[in-house]
Amino acid sequence: MVISGPLEEPWLRGPIPGVDPLTAPVLYAFQQAREDLAKCTEGLTSERIWATGVAFHIRHVSRSTERLITYLEGEELAPEQFGEGEPGASREQLLEEMHRAFARCERVVRAIDPTTLREPRTVGRKKLPTTVIGLLTHIAEHTQRHVGQAIVLAKSA
Repeated sequence: MVISGPLEEPWLRGPIPGVDPLTAPVLYAFQQAREDLAKCTEGLTSERIWATGVAFHIRHVSRSTERLITYLEGEELAPEQFGEGEPGASREQLLEEMHRAFARCERVVRAIDPTTLREPRTVGRKKLPTTVIGLLTHIAEHTQRHVGQAIVLAKSA
């Protein structure tokens, strides 16, 4: 499901009811990603989306968000969470996969107690150190980095 909003970017649409301002940027990043990717892929065939690399970035946003949320929850990745899967999904399937990943993440973010933002977390097989706020920041910026790459590739399609 893609939600169209006013001309203002999500972060300029006001506070999100019930969400702490310190965790809200992740939710704004997800809404921006939904809108930007729906717009930039509109009219592109599945073949063009895969041939140009746009699909890789959409799928990577979905799958990496799932992995990072798993670390945020203090869990280890399951074997099926590794990799980006086989190519071939349609534009609609890719956007729906992203929506599902964002919806799960949004539930987790909405439940975060802001007093836990400094709590330690680890990432990856090497268990590299970070914090709850570090992971939230990375989820938002990583999402936007790949959205930007997808937009550039879609414009060249």
